[in-house]
Order: sequence, then C-alpha cells, then structure tokens
Amino acid sequence: MSIIIAVDIGGTQIRVAAYRRGSLEPVDVRRTPTRGEGAAFDRMCAVIQSIWPEHSTVEKIVVALPGPLDPETGVIFSAPNIPGWDNFPIGPELEKRFGVRTLIGNDANLAALGEWRFGAGQGHHHLLYLTVSTGIGGGVISDDRLLLGVRGLAGEVGHIAILPDGPLCGCGQRGHLEALASGPAITRYVQEQLSSGIESTLRLKHKLTARDISEAAAKGDALAIHALERAGTYIGQALATFVQLLNPSVVIFGGGVSFSGKYLLDPVRASLEKQIMDKSYLKNLLITHAELGDDAGLMGALALGLLPDN
Repeated sequence: MSIIIAVDIGGTQIRVAAYRRGSLEPVDVRRTPTRGEGAAFDRMCAVIQSIWPEHSTVEKIVVALPGPLDPETGVIFSAPNIPGWDNFPIGPELEKRFGVRTLIGNDANLAALGEWRFGAGQGHHHLLYLTVSTGIGGGVISDDRLLLGVRGLAGEVGHIAILPDGPLCGCGQRGHLEALASGPAITRYVQEQLSSGIESTLRLKHKLTARDISEAAAKGDALAIHALERAGTYIGQALATFVQLLNPSVVIFGGGVSFSGKYLLDPVRASLEKQIMDKSYLKNLLITHAELGDDAGLMGALALGLLPDN
C-alpha cells in the first residue's frame, strides 16, 4: 500500500502525517517546533524520516507552507519567521534527500483545497476560503480546480487595499484588509481606543489578545463589539469584491478570529449585502465555518497529493 506524507509548516510547529492512499486517518502524526536548535529544514527532515514506513512505499511528500511560493519549481520565495528560507528550493531539496516526488503549496490555498475535498466545501464547484487569524489569507476553487495564477501566487485576499492611507500592513503596504481586520489589527484598534480613554472591561487585561476581545464581546462589552463590527464591515467590503470577481457558491471562514461568531460575521453579511452590485450574486450563497480546524494544512496537503494530475 502506497503512502503519502503530508507536512504542515506552521508558525509554532511543523506537523508531519503519513496517510495510506484511500484513507483519511493518518497512520502516524509527529511534530517538532518550527523554531529551535538547528536549521528548520533539518528538523523537518528528521521528523519525516522518523515517520517513514518500513513496509510500505512512499508515493510522494506534500508540504503546506506559509508565504508566497512557486509550486512548479518547488521554490518558496519567503517564509515568515523561518531564517534562510528566502528563495529556498524546498521541493528539490526534499526530493534530493528522500528520493521521492515532492509537491508544495501555500497553506491557505491548500486549506481551501482541503475544505473543498474533505470539509465544508464538499459538493461545491466554486469556493472561496478566507482565514482570519494572525493574518488574513485565502484560496479559491473555480470549476473544481485550485486557482493558482501564472506562478502560483493567486489568492492573496488579505492584501487587497481597503483604505489606501490606512494602517501599515506586514507586507509593507498601507490599508490592506489584513492591516484592518486580522487578529493583531483588531487588538491594535482596541488598544488605541483604550489609550484615548474609552472605557472597557478590556482595560483590565495585561496582554490583550483577539480571543480576549471575542470573549468580552460575548459578555456585552461595547468596545469589543464595536471592534469586531468594524473588522467585519471591512471584511464584508472586501468580500463583495471577491464575490463579484469569482461568483462562488460557498464562502468558508477559517482561523481563530472567525469564531467570534455573530459579532464578526453578522457585520460581514450586512456589509456584503450593502456593497454588492447586484443581489443575484447572493442567491443561494452559503457563508459558513471551516470544518477541518487544526488539520486544515495536513488535509489540504493530502488533497493536493490525491489530485489526479499530481
């Protein structure tokens, strides 16, 4: 029985799983810190080696990576928080190390693919996936195919300009959706409001997080509710553009901030309805939560490995 090894490289840990073809239950799952002693690539290889099956053939390795990359050449152009991974040929290096075909994909793109194949997007042919967390990312399925663009760089939905002179984004540009509605952006806005004298139960928090804000909103804190409504309104504004461009039948929200529930998603829907050019775009449009959770990267990598042209 052939094995597909899926690798998910996150901000804090590298997870590796071995799947038998035809099964969604991993034979084994292991992990290592993303940052630690020695090079991240060597630590990743050590985990892959530790999970390598003795009595089965490894068909391919598939890696979900943060940051822009070229899936054709196997080169990652940059990876947040991983030193030495600028223009790094991770695909060819893994093929050289293990002697098997290696595929790579952007983690948000692969999460979209995973949700389409195994999660909330099953049965849909046109899908938009948005993850709202430390950053804002996403992926698109169009006519049952992952939309990649000419170099695999499509789907950077967090970097659409909403306010041209707005806050500085992590990418170096101003006013991007990520700079206005990601977890850190929501937290920064609340901190600014607290500094201006706005009263809130959040003033008691020593180190404020987006989760604190979501919890405070659920308890009726006015500032927390306003901050999430503000972020949701910006997301809805961007979503109207995406829906008009892509015409999906389902929009799937993932990432920790998206689980702020009605305090975020009700404003998203209201803003979407206000901004959309024609209500026909909204007919039968499903807006829902992702189902794969922390396994989105691994399951997305598996989904990529199972595509017939891979």
